[in-house]
Amino acid sequence: HNTAQDRHSNGGVGDSRNMSNNRGGPPQLSYSEGAPLPVEAPTWAVAARDRINEKREKGLVHKCEPPPGVTRVLLHSCCAPCSGAMVEEMVSSDSVEEVVVFFYNPNIHPRKEYEIRKEENKRYCEKIGVPFIDCDYDMENWYKRMKGMEYDPERGHRCTECFDMRMERAALYAHEHDFHAIATTNATSRWKDAKQVDDSGSRSAARYEGLKYWAYDWQSDEMTIRKYQISATEKFYKQEYCGCSYSLRDSNDWRKANGIPKIQIGGETAGIGNRYFSDAMVDAEEESQDVVDEFFKEATEIAKAGRDITERKKKLEVYKNRRKNEADDGVVTGFNNW
Repeated sequence: HNTAQDRHSNGGVGDSRNMSNNRGGPPQLSYSEGAPLPVEAPTWAVAARDRINEKREKGLVHKCEPPPGVTRVLLHSCCAPCSGAMVEEMVSSDSVEEVVVFFYNPNIHPRKEYEIRKEENKRYCEKIGVPFIDCDYDMENWYKRMKGMEYDPERGHRCTECFDMRMERAALYAHEHDFHAIATTNATSRWKDAKQVDDSGSRSAARYEGLKYWAYDWQSDEMTIRKYQISATEKFYKQEYCGCSYSLRDSNDWRKANGIPKIQIGGETAGIGNRYFSDAMVDAEEESQDVVDEFFKEATEIAKAGRDITERKKKLEVYKNRRKNEADDGVVTGFNNW
């Protein structure tokens, strides 16, 4: 394997919000699932709150526990917004002694976007007192591995290979440094196929005797709401596409066909909506199941054209100006939050 220029970063130990449970004391957490919602809360949020409260009434307490025998966890992280609630959950477990965040994402393009996501994730870990591993960018190897899959649809075989590459590297590091389990923040996003992510993690962990993959329903109502609460509080950068150059290309093609401004990398202005997370209810609505399903249905149809540019344009024409009125009114949601 390539020798990683791994760098440990520890910090935030004196912060009153320190979440590290590396046995220096109990983690200081605030978890507000089922909390009162604002009067103007959207229907999906009210429904999620009701489902959470119904579970509680039935005694189904939301509790996250690692696989048996696991006390040290290496958490592969794709970005700060996806890591917030997951790290919080993991360190709140009495069974877990150490959680370390592992940042290895050679898929993220361009380099400017990669650095934005990495540095924000690093700053957040320092703030909450969780160790952060900064691994190689390794972009050239990523492109070599994805060769021939440049026009695969989102959630297709290219995405499986991308998950495999990152989880294989996480599993190797975990094996070399005596971690008991690996996990990934990719599993928290409803833009991802949870089974596709979990299968990749399980295959990678199975390469090493004794190493486990921590599978869990990280896309639950509780986790999704909490993820956006943390993101809004921290005012995390709101990324507008999955990360790779092919996702960037296809997302911009799709936006153009729908009359939506193209993706903006960095800066204070996003292509759509706010540049930073600021309102948990609004932000979470962008990851509603209806929005996710609509995007992937259309993206899959466009991907069927493959490399045929003429055919791709024909398929894109189907969606032309579908959201132009919404774009003009500034009410477009659901397309700048991965």
